[in-house]
Amino acid sequence: MSIGLSVLVTCLYTACGGGNGSSGADALSFAEAGVEAGADAASGVVVAAAGNVATAEAVGGRKAASGVPGQTPRPSPITGQMIVAVDLSKIPPPGVGTSAMNVAPTDEVAPPGGGGAGAFRTVCTFAHMSFDDPIVFPGQPGRSHLHTFFGNTGANAGSTAESLRDTGNSTCRGGIANRSSYWVPTLIDTRDHAPIKPDGFIVYYKNGLLPATTVKPIPVGLRMIAGDPTASAAHPAVFSSRWKCLGGPNNQNGLYQASIGNCDVGAELNQEVFFPQCWDGVNLDSPDHKSHMSYTVEVKNENDPRGWTHPECPKTHPVALPQIAFNVTYKVREKDAPLRWRLASDNYDRSLPGGFSSHGDWFNGWKSDVSDAWARSCIEAQKDCHAHLLGDGRKIY
Repeated sequence: MSIGLSVLVTCLYTACGGGNGSSGADALSFAEAGVEAGADAASGVVVAAAGNVATAEAVGGRKAASGVPGQTPRPSPITGQMIVAVDLSKIPPPGVGTSAMNVAPTDEVAPPGGGGAGAFRTVCTFAHMSFDDPIVFPGQPGRSHLHTFFGNTGANAGSTAESLRDTGNSTCRGGIANRSSYWVPTLIDTRDHAPIKPDGFIVYYKNGLLPATTVKPIPVGLRMIAGDPTASAAHPAVFSSRWKCLGGPNNQNGLYQASIGNCDVGAELNQEVFFPQCWDGVNLDSPDHKSHMSYTVEVKNENDPRGWTHPECPKTHPVALPQIAFNVTYKVREKDAPLRWRLASDNYDRSLPGGFSSHGDWFNGWKSDVSDAWARSCIEAQKDCHAHLLGDGRKIY
């Protein structure tokens, strides 16, 4: 790494300051944080801890911490954690998106969904990368680990339900009919600390595990997160994320796992994130950004001697909403490259595979007449609207 190259050390909320706005620990040195690029710290590398926006510069082999020149950095408060370094010069340029409302009439009719299912999906391209999290760290720019955003090009730490809905271009099909913001932790190639730009992004809105006829439109201003950014191992209690390989010379379609798999050259690594679909009916957010939502629970069938169960929304969260799922794809172009790939939130032992901390954030920015249309005319009506039909005689493009 050349002298003067900018690198940013990303960290989880617990490593560089608690969540929900609490102040954090001082910036950490590369050596003390366990980052491989430690040798460059004394060569003029600028380092910032994304959790308290503190900076540290190489000064005679030591770095200033918390903005105080000459202060000795404190050791990492989490034993054995490995912070993922990011080369800022390799962050890809942002997408432009469109300011057009890309909705038009159509004669195409959505076919019935198989087995009574209702489904709508859409595609978005890359919007930008930033160290912001409008849900977890609202109004605190630079506080988060690096995220990859899709959808609203103006999404940042200051975004609100109103600003997303009313401003910004969109990189999603439908243009500004869908100014929602979708984001996941950035995938990093640890060989050169380069952030990896995804090759594709699909968002699914389906009835999930619940009867399609019970699903209601998504409320204006709703936001939520799924997955566990602090995870360092599989967490099967809640099925919120997984990785899989698709395609390639060996057609690896059956390779599903909790961590990043070593997909073949030519195959696609897919990151899937599954959101809860049961809403408390009152709150658009909650202090932990999860409690206002719930995954379904299994309930025993009445008068069933076999003891079989079925999924329902819990009584605390009685409103069934569309189940939202992300599918982020990364093309494998080099043999064994996925073995080097880690999420910006993977702050755990490097001897373990990357990807356990997979998670996603969703912030509603749909025009309500459009989202109400596909919720009622596609999902509730048990139609398969593919990735463009609204089910009411309109399409997005």
